[in-house]
Amino acid sequence: MTKSALIVWGGWDGHTPEQSSRFVAGMLEGHGFTVDIEPTTEAFADEGLAGYDLIVPVITMSRIEKEELTNLLAAVRAGTGLAGFHGLMCDSFRNEPDYQFMTGGQWVAHPGNIIDYVVNITRGDDPITAGIGDFPYRSEQYYMHFDPSVEVLATTTFSGELFEEIEGVVMPVVWKRRYGKGRVFYSSLGHVVSEFEVPQMRTIFERGALWAAR
Repeated sequence: MTKSALIVWGGWDGHTPEQSSRFVAGMLEGHGFTVDIEPTTEAFADEGLAGYDLIVPVITMSRIEKEELTNLLAAVRAGTGLAGFHGLMCDSFRNEPDYQFMTGGQWVAHPGNIIDYVVNITRGDDPITAGIGDFPYRSEQYYMHFDPSVEVLATTTFSGELFEEIEGVVMPVVWKRRYGKGRVFYSSLGHVVSEFEVPQMRTIFERGALWAAR
C-alpha cells in the first residue's frame, strides 16, 4: 500500500523552505510515497490530516492558528509520523509550547552562526545512524532546549569560545521519540537545502523520516 506524506513550508526564507521541501518530496517519492506540498499552515486544519502517514513541517518563526495546531497534535497522537530538521521543525512556532512538547525541543541559540563543528554518533546500533561514524559539519551549531525523555542518537559539544559558560556542553543533534501512537524524528542539521549534499546528514534524515512514517 502506497504511503502518503504532507510537507508544509513557510516562514523565514533564509532557511530555503520551498527548495528544502521539494528536495524532501523527491526523497520520499523515491521510496514510493505520494507527497502533497502546501505553502501554508492552513493545511494542518484539513479534516483528512490524520490520514497521512508522515508530516514534515518546513516552517521557521511563524504562527499557527489554534484549530490548526489542535488538529496537528491529534493527528500525530493518533499515529501519523512527524519528521523534521533544523529550525524548520524546532523553531516553527515559538509561541506554542504544546507544539514544542510534541517535537521534543526548541532552538534557542547558534553561537558563532556558521561554524565548523563535529557531530558525534551516540547510538551506532540504531537503524537511523547505523554505519555512520562521527563527522565534521559546517553550519549553525544549534543550542536547544530539549525534553530529557527524547532518545538521543547524535550530539555535538560546544567549545565555549564565544560563551565560556557553555564550554563542554554536550547537546543533542538527532533524536527520536513517541507522541501518543505517532513517531517523531528530529535532526538539527539542515540550515539550507545545500546541506543535504552532506551524505551523513542526508542519510540520517532519510532514515529518520522513513522510521517516523506510519
